[in-house]
Amino acid sequence: MNINIDYGTRIPIYEQIVLEVEKLVTLGLLKKGEQIPSIREFACTLGVNPNTIKKAYDILEARGIIISKSTKGTFINEELKDLKELKIDSLLRDLEEKIKELESYGLTKEDIIKEIKKDK
Repeated sequence: MNINIDYGTRIPIYEQIVLEVEKLVTLGLLKKGEQIPSIREFACTLGVNPNTIKKAYDILEARGIIISKSTKGTFINEELKDLKELKIDSLLRDLEEKIKELESYGLTKEDIIKEIKKDK
């Protein structure tokens, strides 16, 4: 699995790994049912802490992209929904977080909608 890590960016390494794996699945370079490296193997290959890989794998598993099979390894989920749908779900979750953050600054949902609709 060929993952590119940019150490000069502010994006955390685990997040870069998640985005790269999602991209590889979307492009069909990682196929449903395909085994991916173990946490230790992947950490060694990338030269990062195994906890970083574990965090990325936990996120990917929570998103339904990978699945761990006891004693067998980690695989791209064979029952993976369309990754486009998963990405939309993920972006909507991110949007919900941003809306909550804006509301914490005193904006109402109506204010936020007005701002979005403004022709800029």
